[in-house]
Amino acid sequence: MRITSINRGVKGSRTLQEYAVRFAYMISEVAKSRAKILAFWKKYGLEAVEEAYGVKRRTLFLWQRKLREKQGRLEALNCGSRAPKKIRQRRYDWRMVEEITRLRFEHPNLGEKKLYPLLFEFCLPLKLRCPKPVTIGRIIHDKGGIRTAPLRTNGKGKILPPKRHRVVRKPKDMVATHPGHLVALDTVERFVHGIRRYVITCEDINSRFAFAWGTTSHASKAAEEFFEQWQRIFPYPTTFVLTDNGSEFKKYFSARLGELQITHYHTYPRTPKMNAHVERFNRTIQEEFVDYHAVLLLETATFNEKLMDWLLWYNTKRVHHAFKNKLSPVQYLASLETLPVECKTTCGHTAHCVYAQICYSHHVSAHNVRNQRKSTKLSASAELFVCIDPL
Repeated sequence: MRITSINRGVKGSRTLQEYAVRFAYMISEVAKSRAKILAFWKKYGLEAVEEAYGVKRRTLFLWQRKLREKQGRLEALNCGSRAPKKIRQRRYDWRMVEEITRLRFEHPNLGEKKLYPLLFEFCLPLKLRCPKPVTIGRIIHDKGGIRTAPLRTNGKGKILPPKRHRVVRKPKDMVATHPGHLVALDTVERFVHGIRRYVITCEDINSRFAFAWGTTSHASKAAEEFFEQWQRIFPYPTTFVLTDNGSEFKKYFSARLGELQITHYHTYPRTPKMNAHVERFNRTIQEEFVDYHAVLLLETATFNEKLMDWLLWYNTKRVHHAFKNKLSPVQYLASLETLPVECKTTCGHTAHCVYAQICYSHHVSAHNVRNQRKSTKLSASAELFVCIDPL
């Protein structure tokens, strides 16, 4: 900004008074603190600045470039935010706001679109301009929702506090660091000749080891039984479980996780990207298996028998993109330095084995497991034994 002299001097000259005005009103406290940090950086170096002020190297060079462009004037370090300092407050007629509050308390489950015709009848005789449904929604939001939960009473008539079940959401920065750290589950729904069938899927995020099961039920009991199967086949203990908000992952399933002291994370509503790994596996299993054997879903036992063969190939032979198309999930598990202490079944393998028992029914026969044992040598240091128990 170029300031001209008010004393009719030479155009472009700056008087002492103009300098005082310039430095008093144009340089903010933020600019002064940034100039102080730059001076500290020049004197003590980058590491000292990061430790003392927490300012990154990129930010320091950005401030230095702004000073250079403005020829060293400190106002270049002012905040560049263009957000208005004063935000206009919404103003509505008090009678209309009171009517919205009254309607909301009488009918707490009605939204802005349902409240609009009721509010229109109220505003018409008063010659008030009835707001649109979007504006009604803003008023409700500004008032904190204006919604009351139904009252609960005990046997003596005492009013109890509202019962709210808040689920635990998965931290956005969470990363699976080892096998069993985070296991994701989901459900695939298919229609075969007008009959509804389900395929429950599960994948370990770290190793990409996957499991699936065809079922006729969408109840939480089926999900609980499926998770019991997962614990039998996966050699590592599970720490966290991630699911969506489907009803099959409530009640019995959630209660079972509580008994096992496993933390149950839920994704945010309408956010499938938070469960992206198992969603991608859903696409793979549908494109490579379910689409070719959809008719078998009418007989889930036959479908699951074919599915176990495909899962055995998927986990042991099919290389995964997460491992640069060089390793399968089981080969990755066998390459780890930390293997399970012992197998989960009675086959007698040692800690040098990664053991998976894939069952076709809920009743496991140890005799059949031993007889149907198959081994695949993956490396010079470890062998994987995948035991199958067919009907």
